Amino acid sequence: MNRILTGDRTTGKLHLGHYAGSLQNRVKLQDEYDTFIILADVQALTTHFERPELIRKSIYDVAIDNLSVGLDPNKITMFLQSKINAIAELTVFYSMLVSVNSLRHNPTIKTEAKQYGYDDLSYGFLGYPVSQTADITFCNADLVPVGEDQLPHIEQGRKIVRRFNDLYGKGKVIIKEPQALISNTPRLIGLDGNSKMGKSLGNAIYLSDTVEEVNIKVKSAITDKNRISIKDKGNPDICTVSKYHQAFSRDEYENICEMCRNANIGCVACKELLSKRINLILEPFRERRAYYEEHLGEVGDIIVNGSERANKVGNEMVESVKKAMSIYIS
Repeated sequence: MNRILTGDRTTGKLHLGHYAGSLQNRVKLQDEYDTFIILADVQALTTHFERPELIRKSIYDVAIDNLSVGLDPNKITMFLQSKINAIAELTVFYSMLVSVNSLRHNPTIKTEAKQYGYDDLSYGFLGYPVSQTADITFCNADLVPVGEDQLPHIEQGRKIVRRFNDLYGKGKVIIKEPQALISNTPRLIGLDGNSKMGKSLGNAIYLSDTVEEVNIKVKSAITDKNRISIKDKGNPDICTVSKYHQAFSRDEYENICEMCRNANIGCVACKELLSKRINLILEPFRERRAYYEEHLGEVGDIIVNGSERANKVGNEMVESVKKAMSIYIS
């Protein structure tokens, strides 16, 4: 069975954007691939190094979010990044094979540095793609599900792997060249119309939100600002609520848009439809969440057991890497 590596940085609870863009696909893929789910606490330090207490708390939050959407602990390997020795070792080895200039010219690094207001980049932030390559290859993953914004990181990783195999492989493939599995789901925007959804912006619906929290947040969502009266014809192309219907009400999306354009439905009624749809999706998640929140020890065991398996796989990988590099001592 081919292996897949995916996961999340532990910087807070996950929201609907994570579900639409990644989590729902993970649930499907767990039956087709040997699925490794990384809780990326070390990489979370690249932007949250001043708030380690948030990262620690978020480990359980992110783990429960993954389990609540339907990931089966008996089918997946969920592990904590900081517990995997192989990731740290491979990060060091790979850092010898990539230039600082290539990292500085990575478009995703540039975009994220601007987003966070970083003028003077830390070594960890600049080397994020190197660390990510170690995440992917410590278990020799075949596929990595990513959005298009992460493609430069994956390509950087592929270059590192190719360079390693060229230098040390002696005609053999020591490390697999990972393939990106692109999500074709449109990126979900914030409720306020902002292209970015996040906790600091207060524009996200979280997988852990209650029915009432969802209702309140959807009511606040930005619609077509030119539509003043219910009698006015709307334009769903510029309506935030419409984007959410497109993601979560696909069977009714075209009909909803048509009613909006013909003024056969008002914004209040449209938002009510969306709230009902989102709460319908979240309901089974809430049931699973309630179970895991009452059994935190079980969540801890899932992470510990997953980390033990990941370490075993990673140690075997590092052994083969060191042998190829002629720095292995038996």
